Amino acid sequence: MTAYLKRLVRSLAAYQVADAVSKFIAVLLLPVYTRYISPAGYGEVELLANGVIFISILVRLGMIESFLRFYFSDSDRERRDALARRAVVFLLITTTIAAAALAAAAGPLSKVVLSHRDPTIFRIAVLGLWSFTNLELAYALLRVDERVRAYAAVSLINVGLTIAASLVLVVGLGEGAKGLLLGNYGASTVVLFGLWWTLRGRLIRRRAGGEHLPVLLRFGLPTVPAEASVYALSIVDRYYIYHTRSASLAGLYSIAVKLAGSVAFLVRGFQYAWPPLAYSVTDDAEAARLYGLVTTYYVLVSGWVVAGLALLGRWVLRVLAAPSFFDAYRALPWVALGWALYGLWVVFLVIAGRAKITTRNFPASLAGLAANVALLVALVPSLGIAGAGLALCGAYVVMLAVMYLLTRRAFRVAFEWRRLIQLVVVMGGIAVGGDLVFPTHGIVGFLTRGAAFLAIPFVLYVTGFAHVQELRQLRMVIARARRGLAREPA
Repeated sequence: MTAYLKRLVRSLAAYQVADAVSKFIAVLLLPVYTRYISPAGYGEVELLANGVIFISILVRLGMIESFLRFYFSDSDRERRDALARRAVVFLLITTTIAAAALAAAAGPLSKVVLSHRDPTIFRIAVLGLWSFTNLELAYALLRVDERVRAYAAVSLINVGLTIAASLVLVVGLGEGAKGLLLGNYGASTVVLFGLWWTLRGRLIRRRAGGEHLPVLLRFGLPTVPAEASVYALSIVDRYYIYHTRSASLAGLYSIAVKLAGSVAFLVRGFQYAWPPLAYSVTDDAEAARLYGLVTTYYVLVSGWVVAGLALLGRWVLRVLAAPSFFDAYRALPWVALGWALYGLWVVFLVIAGRAKITTRNFPASLAGLAANVALLVALVPSLGIAGAGLALCGAYVVMLAVMYLLTRRAFRVAFEWRRLIQLVVVMGGIAVGGDLVFPTHGIVGFLTRGAAFLAIPFVLYVTGFAHVQELRQLRMVIARARRGLAREPA
């Protein structure tokens, strides 16, 4: 079990090196961007960027999910290469057809999406659809072989190109929202062609074997409605706020989403690293224990980060954004919690994939989407963007509950319910209590809230959260670290 956890942590670290650098630099640049792009402009960027991901889910027809699932069904290198080539060619064709059709209708479609005609920015988003979708599969080729160094290197190149291009376009040329989108998607396109060239040995030569398209589509297509519903659940709030309230308010909400990136960073790494590891465990009993333990650790780490944003979100906004964006703090803790709940959905997707019952994903995701729409209509008029964040969290709770009921008999995971409840009570109680009791501004407020955040691990320890074996392993890690420091020359 420890070996699996080490693999997961190593993969998480490698997959998130670039994301960590990207988030760090993006945070440093946020005070600059928020002075060159208005809240309404950020609202447009967020609307189009999330639309790119949503359409990407539809046009790939579950091919990336099928590739990840069937890659581990055959250990023969030649047949794996045949599978990779088949998936890449299929996705290239579908994305090119979709991008051409959308670009041709950019004028009227931009009017529908943005409430005003802007074919240029819409076509930039179409480029993003094509490059983002194909790059996701190219990255997957590296992940399945756990080529973590290559993945980190390519991702860092992408980050560097994106930041350089965005600064030139937004700050240097004053292109605003258009420049931010073009810098992102233009860099992804360059990296995609470079990665295809690097992997050409696997993709050009024809090889026999591997699962054929009908088999891949039979597995992948049932995942599309569920994945599309889940993603619609996560973006419908921005479309609702943009079209029923204002673009500026949508921009504030978008900044809350961006600053919840510390949780999103963890979730994305988990989303990339977890499925290959989870599917590689062949013994069902061992997998059931591993899935339960990983869920506990995930809730521990992500919950602590969410608690920190709930307690200190106001200070984060004051430091990192222009004053016109400060009210985004109202939605920040709820959006962060929504991201954390999405990571739990990734666990259930793997459970359904392992049991080959992906058709059950859709009823759960549809229930979550319906709950989100109902809660948005009920909460946003009175609570604004905080209501949108609350609606997101409520929808994820509904979706996870339905998914658990639909999958628990197909594959029983040994969830550690006592420890999970303990985490929710301790971290939620400290975060909510601290936000109600401690000052909301000034040095006293910052110090008292920071102390509450740092007290969470201690409270978990004294309430008996950690197992004896976990404490023993932690002491061993600390002892090895001390010995390593002692051996270093003065």
